[in-house]
Amino acid sequence: MVDRPDSGEGCFLLHVGLKRPCYADEVQEFQALAVSAGAEIVGELHARRDRPHPGLFVGQGKAEEIADRVKEVCAELVLVNQPLSATQERNLEQLLGVRVLDRNGLILDIFAQRAATHEGKIQVELAQLEHLSTRLVRGWTHLERQKGGIGLRGPGETQLESDRRLIGLRIKRLKGHLKRVDKQRELGRRERRRGRVPTVALVGYTNAGKTALFNALTGAEVRARNTLFATLDPTIRRLSPGAFDEVLLVDTVGFVRDLPHELVVAFRATLTETREADLLVHVIDASDPHNGDRKRQVEIVINTIGAGNIPCIHVYNKSDKVKALSLEPVSGSRVPKLQVSAITGEGVEGLAEVIRVRAVGEAMCGKIELGPGDSKLRSKLFDLRAVKGEQSHDSGGWTLEVALTSKRWKELCIQEGLSDDNFQRV
Repeated sequence: MVDRPDSGEGCFLLHVGLKRPCYADEVQEFQALAVSAGAEIVGELHARRDRPHPGLFVGQGKAEEIADRVKEVCAELVLVNQPLSATQERNLEQLLGVRVLDRNGLILDIFAQRAATHEGKIQVELAQLEHLSTRLVRGWTHLERQKGGIGLRGPGETQLESDRRLIGLRIKRLKGHLKRVDKQRELGRRERRRGRVPTVALVGYTNAGKTALFNALTGAEVRARNTLFATLDPTIRRLSPGAFDEVLLVDTVGFVRDLPHELVVAFRATLTETREADLLVHVIDASDPHNGDRKRQVEIVINTIGAGNIPCIHVYNKSDKVKALSLEPVSGSRVPKLQVSAITGEGVEGLAEVIRVRAVGEAMCGKIELGPGDSKLRSKLFDLRAVKGEQSHDSGGWTLEVALTSKRWKELCIQEGLSDDNFQRV
């Protein structure tokens, strides 16, 4: 749906800063986005505007300068690091004589290339159609006039109305598909809530190493690549950080600065996994010199989707690429901060232990004395797979050797009217 940079296509980058110059990290990120889309960068130009020009986004003089540079380097595509209106995009194309794609269109294109599952393809197509629906006028401008008289409506208007209607129907159908997908995911979440299985979501800026860390923690073999937006669909695996309780780990889509609204809407089913998690593990690239800004951008998205109140751990990944990090100790920080390397395995076991403690509590081993009337509690302990040994008494009671977490024990105390006096630690 969105014009796609062909592999190896000569691409000219236009970096426009509004009321300030473009920062170095913004320029580097846009360059990485272009490379991830498969384009070959043949030239770049920086510009600064106090406010966007209504017709060209940049001024007439700057647009003509861009046209000269584009011809000089024989570029076939111009990528603009700001969102453009349909009119601005069309006018720039006419003046430059090549295709123009804004930042939102570029990100949509990368998502289209990365989508592999049925759900991911539906989400991307919906986002693309939402983006395209405002740009239908581009191909039919020369036919948009109406002639006077009965039965003499311009053919361009008829074509536009037909395109809008077809796209509207397709958008409606895709939203229906996504609603069904969301219902299926909600059933899974409901089962996890019923079984009181805590969910931990890995979140972070794109290419921070979330998938590699996910594999290191769960033993999964999800494909991890050193590229932007390698993961689009949430992947859920069992984490076994301890022998006492079950934790589910979710690998989610990476975030980026100014994530297009169309993607936020289309990926709501995916982002729900983050919003419904019991704990967030914010993965930060320790080797990124701009990781402080990246961290703030992720926190903005987390708050936008309604996950700002969920407990969070900050994990600095790729520690093998840096000499040393100055981090606050876990006990002395409001948000725990850890240093790991998913590639070498450094700190992964410690992270798993922190996740276990934060998600299910401290491990508790001990004995519980049960009378003949406590068969229901005995059955519940077996259901929780907490019983490691059992001794029957002539009186009809039992002595159970149990291993469970403090979180489970507190739940049992509330449900069964128990107290810590009923638990003998060993």
